[in-house]
Amino acid sequence: MYAIGVTGGIGSGKSEVLNYLKERWDAYILRLDDVSRSLLEPDGALYGEAVRLFGEEIVKEDQSLDRAQIAARIFENETERDALDALIHPAVKRETIRLMGEQKEAGTDLFVVEAALLIEDHYDALCDEMWYIYADTDTRYRRLISSRGYTEERIQKTMEKQLSEEEFRAHAGLVIDNSGDFALTKAQIDRRVRELIKGRA
Repeated sequence: MYAIGVTGGIGSGKSEVLNYLKERWDAYILRLDDVSRSLLEPDGALYGEAVRLFGEEIVKEDQSLDRAQIAARIFENETERDALDALIHPAVKRETIRLMGEQKEAGTDLFVVEAALLIEDHYDALCDEMWYIYADTDTRYRRLISSRGYTEERIQKTMEKQLSEEEFRAHAGLVIDNSGDFALTKAQIDRRVRELIKGRA
């Protein structure tokens, strides 16, 4: 099994790349945001600790956590954000390692892990190579405003909290330019996956 870490700044189009890897190359896709979300469900391993951290006011009537309220609080409060990260990140990594082993046993060829913080959380130690999904700043702003309704201020604040383009490039074995027509992105992906397949043969 070949493990690829896919990362990049907000609005770079990582989801498109993941969907294509799944559809075209039958890759097993693991989004770390989905893993952390499941851990915070009412039956999840971290639910009780999250309630203790933020208080009962984040629990909705259906017992699920008010994710919007949590997001707003950690966006403004660095101490709470760091505490939540310290709670979630080790648990997410343990689950990732477990799933990698499970998929290897199942005969999966391509295992893809995606998160904005793969580099900061040292997932390069778990992956065979890292891909940086790049898109120019104007394209990212346009995508986030049209698809998510983000304000320019929110986009700017989020980008400032993420790694710079230079840092992403320094840690990535492959840069996928996703600024233009997605057909060009697909060609870059296909070229690299075929190289991996050829290398394994």
